[in-house]
Amino acid sequence: MNPHLVLRVVSKLLIPLIVVFGLYVHFHGDYSPGGGFQAGVIVAAAVILYALIFGVDNAKRAVPTWFVKFLAAFGVLLYGGTGVATLLLGANFLDYDVLHPDLSHHTGQHIGIILVELGVLSTVFAVIMAIFYAFAGRAPDIPEGEW
Repeated sequence: MNPHLVLRVVSKLLIPLIVVFGLYVHFHGDYSPGGGFQAGVIVAAAVILYALIFGVDNAKRAVPTWFVKFLAAFGVLLYGGTGVATLLLGANFLDYDVLHPDLSHHTGQHIGIILVELGVLSTVFAVIMAIFYAFAGRAPDIPEGEW
């Protein structure tokens, strides 16, 4: 019998909830405390919990290193691209009102904030995962029965 059965079952229940909470923090970040940085840390914590329970190799299969590199670049490009789009539309850098013509409800503000915070979430998640993978890859392999 696996001595870590309880950890595995509980983590399988908790990890999806942690990811959903991270997305909640992201999408309510423009109305309440939270945003892309906090959401990126929370989602990365879910993947790190998965790696600690099921092993780093399984985590790298779930979230491969090429995807982590892609997300890091995508996040920076999304953040900067939102600002460049506002410049090309004739406004100041990151002046979100130009993204949607409805100024009475500031719809452009909401669109711009969500895009920028999504870029921050992607970059923070990717950087934390890259750091974790770098440090986890340096640890010696310990056979399962010895710990």
